[in-house]
Amino acid sequence: MSIRSELEKFPLITVSKKIKKANSLIPRNTQWFLYVAALILSDAMMTLIAFWVAYDFRFVTFKFLFDQTATVSFSTYLFLLFSMPFLWLVIFAVNGLYAKDNLLGGTQEYSMVFRSAGEGFLLIVIAGFLEPNLVIARGWLLMAWAFTFFFVAVSRFWLRRLVYSLRRLGFFLTPAVIVGANQEGRWLAEQLLKWETSGLHLVGFVDKKTPVTFPLFHDLVSLGTVEQLGEIIERYNVGEVILASSAISTRDYLLEIFRKYGVSDKVNIRMSSGLYEILTTGLTVNEFAYVPLVYVNKVRLTGSDTIMKFALDYALTIGSLLILSPFLLMAAIMVKVSSPGPVIHRRLVMGLNGKQFHAFKFRTMVTNGDEVLAQHPELQEELARNHKLKVDPRVTKIGAFLRKFSLDELPQLFNVLKREMSLVGPRMISPEEVSMYKQFDMNLLTVLPGMTGVWQVSGRSDVSYEERVRLDMYYIRNWSIWLDLQILFQTIPAVIKRRGAY
Repeated sequence: MSIRSELEKFPLITVSKKIKKANSLIPRNTQWFLYVAALILSDAMMTLIAFWVAYDFRFVTFKFLFDQTATVSFSTYLFLLFSMPFLWLVIFAVNGLYAKDNLLGGTQEYSMVFRSAGEGFLLIVIAGFLEPNLVIARGWLLMAWAFTFFFVAVSRFWLRRLVYSLRRLGFFLTPAVIVGANQEGRWLAEQLLKWETSGLHLVGFVDKKTPVTFPLFHDLVSLGTVEQLGEIIERYNVGEVILASSAISTRDYLLEIFRKYGVSDKVNIRMSSGLYEILTTGLTVNEFAYVPLVYVNKVRLTGSDTIMKFALDYALTIGSLLILSPFLLMAAIMVKVSSPGPVIHRRLVMGLNGKQFHAFKFRTMVTNGDEVLAQHPELQEELARNHKLKVDPRVTKIGAFLRKFSLDELPQLFNVLKREMSLVGPRMISPEEVSMYKQFDMNLLTVLPGMTGVWQVSGRSDVSYEERVRLDMYYIRNWSIWLDLQILFQTIPAVIKRRGAY
């Protein structure tokens, strides 16, 4: 049996056949052209609707809330209603909102929409300042700005869901290979395989040290050597070649790959830094004496990012404490009455830059927990492995109720006020758990731990420990204020469903 027929047995190779079939029906470039055309049409319609709704709210439905003496020139607003969508499309295009690399990439796209809507808003303000005859109601303008962002973001959200559905049929997927099957290459593969929305379909590895067809990682196989890369690209219609730079032993190999495919229209070459463990903090390139040098940031969030996260944390935390204070008092009384011991449990955990602090929680266990656990030796191994027990004999009845809905963690709002924690962040861990993060421990401590996070909305304790580590790394690498808002929005249904809460 030939090597090629042996490779066809692997499921990821088989899926690439489905992609090839989809591309034969509608070529890959045409798929993206149609999607961009749909985005342009949708953005134009949503912008028109946004300006119209803003006009209706300001001058018709809710006009009693605004200044009744304001002069209303319908012709001016009619002109703006039908001209602004074209201006917005130009701004979106200039900001790269129709560029393939910026589409379907998570919350970054919504951030770009928000910034573009703000720029359009400022342009109208400047136009009104330079042209005194252009009189525009401020209420209408503010609502037009807000509605534009909201309607455009929602329409893009649903178009994205459509693309995700089509990817199951092989559309909008690009076959990819990873050059290098070392540890870094496998880390890259794990990250890409777990996030199907990336649009990359990994076919396998290209590695000179591993025999062809030898399964390496999650059904990914070695497709051949670097010398066979051209044949592999042609055979599997590869559109993305990802280089694990630490796996390439000689500089000549790297230069040869870029010489052959670096300017090709059919394939993109992407290279990891070789510093996979420390990428979460971000890299900055500075020139010294005309020499570009890479600087590794000491913390993940700096400048305006820190200010935005601080503002979000304090605004929501203070509001939550004001609303929840009666419940917090009631929960404290229930904990005190249910069993002897303190109301608040103080857990020593790791904070920003390795600084330790005590995280507050309502006490959910009996005070003689070690004695109770000693009577169940079969549970000690599970506790050592996961740092959690699915059935924990130490938990009180009130504690079980509080844990079920994550209510025991509400006192951590005071940790947020003390800037020891954030509302959203990686899972907080004890000093003993740091070693379990292995080479990623340096990344974990570059941001504040969170009350909720990607791990919380992905299944909490039902998620394996290795998966928790991966989710934490994803959050740190991809942080944005929009990702925080998305996680906060997803936390409510996750808590209500109670998946993994114990």
